[in-house]
Amino acid sequence: MPKLILGPERRTHPLVWCAAIICTIIAIAVIITGLVVFAGYMIIRPRVPYISVNYANLDQLNYSQTGQVNLQISLNIKAENENAKAHASFSDVSFILNFHGLKIAQLRADPFDVPKNESVDLAYVVPSMSIPLEQDAMEDMDASLKQNKISFNLKGDARTRWRVGILGSVKFWSHLSCQLNFFPNNGSIINTDCSSKSK
Repeated sequence: MPKLILGPERRTHPLVWCAAIICTIIAIAVIITGLVVFAGYMIIRPRVPYISVNYANLDQLNYSQTGQVNLQISLNIKAENENAKAHASFSDVSFILNFHGLKIAQLRADPFDVPKNESVDLAYVVPSMSIPLEQDAMEDMDASLKQNKISFNLKGDARTRWRVGILGSVKFWSHLSCQLNFFPNNGSIINTDCSSKSK
């Protein structure tokens, strides 16, 4: 029976086979790694540590018509680690407390660790001090006293780091930015909804 031969027979080069085998091995390794990471995440269910204000009080507020204000504020900031299987560490902790753009105090903390499922409280007392106010700040203070509501802004950051089992070490910045509202007549806070935790 006649046969039709169009050209010489070609064989695949061994290097091509080697490249194909290597690519297959890499693809399988990537898939296995992805499955292991996903399984580890589902088992550990890591949660991002966060910081929040759990207590604040305006201990003292004396204001004169000359624009001098004497105040003292107590703050308690909590560092929370809700992970059941991972310790967390906090560093570069720094917060700025200000009134009407005027810096009242900078609050810092040395690096510290938070065990599994625990929290650490950072207690601050901004000491009594005499602060001269500009004209616009004086007007804002007058309005605040008349309304029996005075506001301070608290902003800051903390670097968090925690080891999530086989997933390795994770680093994250916790950002805190909120307004603390007080009743000037008794110093109690109106709201404490101030947290870096995602809602």
